[in-house]
Amino acid sequence: MIAEVKRAAIWLGMALMIVGAIVLAQPIMLIIGGLVFAVILDGGTRLLGRVLPIGRGWRLAIVTLAGFAFIGWTFFYAGTTLAGQAEELRSVVTAQSERLMGYLRQSGLMPQGDLSQVGSQMLGGVGRLTTALSTAAGAVSSILMVLVIGIFVAIEPKLYDRGVAWMLPTARRHGFYDLSNKVGFTLRRLMFGRIIGMVVEGVGTWLMLLAGGVPMAALLGLLTGLLAFIPNIGAIVSGLLMVAVGFSAGTDAGLWAIATYLVVQTIDGYVIVPYVARRTVDLAPALVLAAQLIFGALFGLLGLLLADPMVASAKIALEEFSKRKSDNA
Repeated sequence: MIAEVKRAAIWLGMALMIVGAIVLAQPIMLIIGGLVFAVILDGGTRLLGRVLPIGRGWRLAIVTLAGFAFIGWTFFYAGTTLAGQAEELRSVVTAQSERLMGYLRQSGLMPQGDLSQVGSQMLGGVGRLTTALSTAAGAVSSILMVLVIGIFVAIEPKLYDRGVAWMLPTARRHGFYDLSNKVGFTLRRLMFGRIIGMVVEGVGTWLMLLAGGVPMAALLGLLTGLLAFIPNIGAIVSGLLMVAVGFSAGTDAGLWAIATYLVVQTIDGYVIVPYVARRTVDLAPALVLAAQLIFGALFGLLGLLLADPMVASAKIALEEFSKRKSDNA
């Protein structure tokens, strides 16, 4: 009788967890986003400590202020210098998309219909967070929540570790601390590699497009660097934008844009990504892409952005549990 009650309690608890994850999807994803941001701040603070022997609080303040200063400069530069190019980019992409759709219709590869209807169908399967983040106020408040959570956690990460460990049985707490340290170490290396990849892709794209005379090189470099935070999908989107703008200026510029994309992605795929994988956790590209599709459909934009660190954390946890089970066997 007791065994049956335990089984029923386990199934009931799992059902409640699933329902809670669905109902609380938005705050859960915001909390995870804040934790990932805290990992980035903590990693920068630790890295700065290797060259600047001052207190952790001062190092964290320097990293935080430098990050916000860079973000502010990026938006200011994009708003003042690249505002006209952004409007031009939108017009170019729209015109190139209409040309492509027209060619596909003439070739019989696509049914007749409005391009906006196709776009609506492609964006139809979004999750709960898309609605929550659809307005400017929702987006700003969500970003602020992620930033605030990240800063508070980064100030004293061990405080929150102890808070979670306190809810666990005493015998499990030491294992939790070990797992937390391993996950934190992995995510710090993963985010560091991601930032390096963003810088390399952004700057490399800008310089190569500028050398090839492709229009809007600075804006395309900025967008490529930002989109590099999203594995797989970000590279595809930036590549399509790059090629569309290149061919709008002529065949030579279009071919140069394709060459730029291939060179930059080759360096990132064969130099940066393998190095990061060796130092962190080796994730299969198909696994990451599948997670992005699933989390993006369930949780919207934040699910797409956070799929990679969530999968990496889950893999580290599963490997650790498997190792402990083998040791105890």
